Amino acid sequence: MSSATTKKIMPAKRLAGSVHIPGDKSISHRYAMLSAIADGVSTLRSFADSVDCQSTLECLKKLGVKIDRQGSEVTIEGVGLGGLRPSAEPLDAGNSGSTIRMMTGILSGQSFRTVIGGDTSLSRRPMKRIMDPLTRMGARIHSSEGGLPPLSIEGGSLVPIHYEVPVASAQVKTAILFAGLYAEGLTEVVEPHQTRDHSEIALKQFGVEVGREARTRTISVRGRSHLVAQDLVVPGDISSAAFFLVAGLLVPGSELAFQDIGLNPTRTAILELLKSIGGDIKVLNCESRNGELVGSLQVRSSSLRGGEIPRESIPGLIDELPVLAVLGTQTEEGLIFRGAQELRVKESDRIAAVAENLRKMGAEVEEFPDGLKLPGRQSLRGAVISSYGDHRIAMAFSIAGLIADGSTTIKDSDCVQISFPTFFETIAQVAQ
Repeated sequence: MSSATTKKIMPAKRLAGSVHIPGDKSISHRYAMLSAIADGVSTLRSFADSVDCQSTLECLKKLGVKIDRQGSEVTIEGVGLGGLRPSAEPLDAGNSGSTIRMMTGILSGQSFRTVIGGDTSLSRRPMKRIMDPLTRMGARIHSSEGGLPPLSIEGGSLVPIHYEVPVASAQVKTAILFAGLYAEGLTEVVEPHQTRDHSEIALKQFGVEVGREARTRTISVRGRSHLVAQDLVVPGDISSAAFFLVAGLLVPGSELAFQDIGLNPTRTAILELLKSIGGDIKVLNCESRNGELVGSLQVRSSSLRGGEIPRESIPGLIDELPVLAVLGTQTEEGLIFRGAQELRVKESDRIAAVAENLRKMGAEVEEFPDGLKLPGRQSLRGAVISSYGDHRIAMAFSIAGLIADGSTTIKDSDCVQISFPTFFETIAQVAQ
């Protein structure tokens, strides 16, 4: 998503107050899709207000699902496992990789043909990683050259598979598990590294038999399960909170509070990393809701050591790496990470975008094919920043603007709508 809008960010003296974080995008996608193929009416509260999650709802509507949205509350009349209907037109996933990949898993089990595509950015993102396993299950999927969207999916009778995912990806895992709902028998997915497990938790909430073998990192679902409608509350998105956690650490004299944040252990690598390098972050009032851990956070400005992010931590930090790169320039020792080649095929080439924009702000950066080296104790100066229509680049460099000398202008700033529509208003509320 890109537009001609720009946003000017001024340096902040301090940040203070309570930060409202929108509903978790990853969980919202999954709840909506499972509600659609469940029996009964589901109510989803604090549903993400992102454009990406709206794309998922619009796709489901075109497949015959009745959906009513009143602010952050979404009511979905489930049609059951076999109740989806052919869409009269291609489905539009917009900018959302989650929508196209996970929906393709469900569509692979349907007895009709569906075409699903998205915007220019999404049309450059690789889909072969889901096409291969879903084809093995019996779906016929055709793509543009190179395994790129749009996808044409002819679903039907699927067979269960045992599949070892080559590259750790929660979206790929989910596509296979969702397709497994339509296969007779046990579908198993083996991960090279554990990824976020929102799908496993959500499937269990909706009544699906889910198996988990921690030692071998194998997840399984029993096909033809009966999904039952649910009344669920979506926790706050920790990936969105990460920008304000970093800001609270970097802007001197800051103190920020966050309520009802999702603290799923597969998503809290950002907290563990920030605390390990000296970040003053406290977790308060942690409890389980609908199988997901939820709690409050408190962050205070801190002196940060920096260091090297372990390769095994990268899958759990992939969305936060752009803002961590900004943080790295302000640490004592700097920050280095490798093994993050996945960043090259996100909404933008995030490694190149981060390196280019930090250099515009006067920072020294070393770029690798799969990561970045960011020397510490660097002063940033305000600059005109290109977001490349990528929400996480726009937000990461807005945080950089809060600690830079002079004003920073974010081009194509509307792309924050993809995940955090109230991002700039939230900055205005806490910046002093």
